[in-house]
Parts: sequence; C-alpha cells; structure tokens
Amino acid sequence: MLKQLCCLLCCLAIASASACAQDKASRPSPPAKADCQLSNGKSVKIDYSSPRMKGRKIFGDLVPYGQVWRAGANESTTFVTDTDLNVGGTAVPAGSYTIFAVPNADQWQLVISKKTGEWGTAYPGPSNDLARIDMKVSKLSSPMENFTIAFDHAGSACTLSMSWENTKASVDVSAK
Repeated sequence: MLKQLCCLLCCLAIASASACAQDKASRPSPPAKADCQLSNGKSVKIDYSSPRMKGRKIFGDLVPYGQVWRAGANESTTFVTDTDLNVGGTAVPAGSYTIFAVPNADQWQLVISKKTGEWGTAYPGPSNDLARIDMKVSKLSSPMENFTIAFDHAGSACTLSMSWENTKASVDVSAK
C-alpha cells in the first residue's frame, strides 16, 4: 500500500511539473528572449515576460512615471553577459543581473541590480544596484501591443531597446 501511495505521489509531482512548464507559454505575459552576439564571440542574453497592452494606458498610469518598474511581468527580467560590457558609458562586469527601469515621459533609466532570483515586482533596493544608466526615449510611429525587449546589431555592438505602447527607450551595449 505504501509503495502504491509513493508511486501515485511521484506521478502527481511529475504531472504537476510538466503542466507548470507548459503553462508558461499560455500565460497572459508569455516568456520572451533577446540576445546580442558581440564581435568577440561573446554575448548578452535577456529573459523576460512580455505583458500585453490590452487597451490600457501604460506609461504614466499602469506603469507610473518616476518609479522602479520590473521591465516585464512574472519572473524578474534577467540580464546575463559572458564578457565585460560598456552599457551607455557604464562598465558592467561579466555576470548575471536583474534589470529594472525607471520610466519618465522624456527620460528613462536602466537599473542593473546585482541581486538575482526575485520573482515579480520585488525591487531589492538601491543598495543592490550595480548601475543606473540613462536611456534615450523616442515615440513609436504606431502603438506596440506587446512589451518587447530587443537588441539591434550595429557593427561590433548592439542597441538594447524596450518598446511598449507608444514609447521606445534605448541604450548602447558593447564589449569592453
């Protein structure tokens, strides 16, 4: 009897884990990735969840101006680099980080936090910031429904951009 109960519990645990893994793609804010391949064969990778606009006013409302925002949804947005970087003129050593943003109507800051592993909105505080880096802000020509983080390749570097609603914030990224 005990053997059957253990077997049943194991099967339930496996089924549960499998359902959770498949469930991520069907979330309202599904997982997404952005990669930058640098000229020295090194890379920068970002994993995030992509929320949808769904007719809502985003910046200045759902995402308040002047406050730290998690730059995505669900799990924290990760920023992993296997080489030392220059991000908007700031040195970022190779490693794993969590990124946040501080949006404003005309200026954004990218927040690179040394603390990793948070879930959701938990900003660990400025004492864990590696850097706060100014981002250029521009208006999109048409509304963007899905929050998107992307890298545009330009020669041996990339431009990291965050786009959503009618706003695009960007910063240059290169190997150091």
